[in-house]
Formats: sequence, C-alpha cells, structure tokens
Amino acid sequence: MDREDLLELVRKLPPLDERETVDIQDALAWIASGKPLYRIQKPDVPPKHLVSYFAVVDPISKKMLLQDHLLAKLWLPPGGHVDPDEDPADAVRRECEEELGITAEFLGKPNPHFITVTTTNGQGEHTDVSLWYVLTASESTQLTIEDDKFADVRWWGIDDILHAPLARFDPELHRFITKIQPLVEG
Repeated sequence: MDREDLLELVRKLPPLDERETVDIQDALAWIASGKPLYRIQKPDVPPKHLVSYFAVVDPISKKMLLQDHLLAKLWLPPGGHVDPDEDPADAVRRECEEELGITAEFLGKPNPHFITVTTTNGQGEHTDVSLWYVLTASESTQLTIEDDKFADVRWWGIDDILHAPLARFDPELHRFITKIQPLVEG
C-alpha cells in the first residue's frame, strides 16, 4: 500500500475521543513525513512502525478471542507487523492464518475501526502505530494456535473484559471495545 492510500485509510477513521484524535493526527504526520513505515529488523528498526491488530468476535455469544502474549504478559487481540508495502488488511489476513489457522472474515468492510500510537515496553522499546480491525468467527471455530508466542488463547465475554482490571489487557482494549460495540451488537 502506498503512502497516499494509507493516509486516506487513516483520514477516514472517525475518532472515539480526544486520545484517538491525537493518535490520528500523529499517524497522519508520520505517514506524510516520508519516514520508514514498516519494521525491517526486530524489534525496533525503524523505531516507529505499522502494526495491524484484529479482534475476533462472536457476535452471537458476545465474546472476543484474546491471546495471553508471552512477551507482553497481557491479554491481547491477535495481530502483527505490516510487511513493507503490504496493505494492513492483508497483514490481518496473513496474521490470522499464521496465529490462528483460520481465514479472516471481516465484520463489515475490511477497514480499520480504531488506531493507537503506543510505546512498547521491554527490550527494543519502540512505537507501534496500530490499526485495529474486527473479524467474526464462531466460538466453536477450530483454531490452530501458533506455537511459542502465547501462554493461552481463549474466548472472553466482552462484558467480562470491560469489568476486569485493565492491567490484565492491552491498555487500549477497553476503548476499542467501546468503539466497536455498536458494530458487534448491530
């Protein structure tokens, strides 16, 4: 995906709140700057790069699939780094197959619903510009989980996530759920 297409994708995101407005502005300035967009060396080259997250939801049971990530030590939606010139939606398709062993089925159009700009913790501190997508699957879908990255993978009730301590999850997950609830419940 070229820079102009990526800029247009980010411009179309309606912000949930002031924080997302700031993240959209940050992402647009970064994309327009001409700086590298894609990670080319683990964990932090370049120090700011593009990521695609995807929440897999079962709209019938109102549950979301999350992974207990070994490095982050948090419950996160699946996802990964966008490869050079890759469409972020194609990164979702690729990562869904790699991490879960299933074909990505987008809930609605294959567009992001949320964006975050966050600094990671630990070795190779860097900034992820993360586009968040929504996929749909049944809680009974047979998954083939990628080895050695996750302590556990499980379906969580969306209300249970919202009422659990935020410290157990990606720090932006509660905001993301708030934004996508009308889509999931619709």
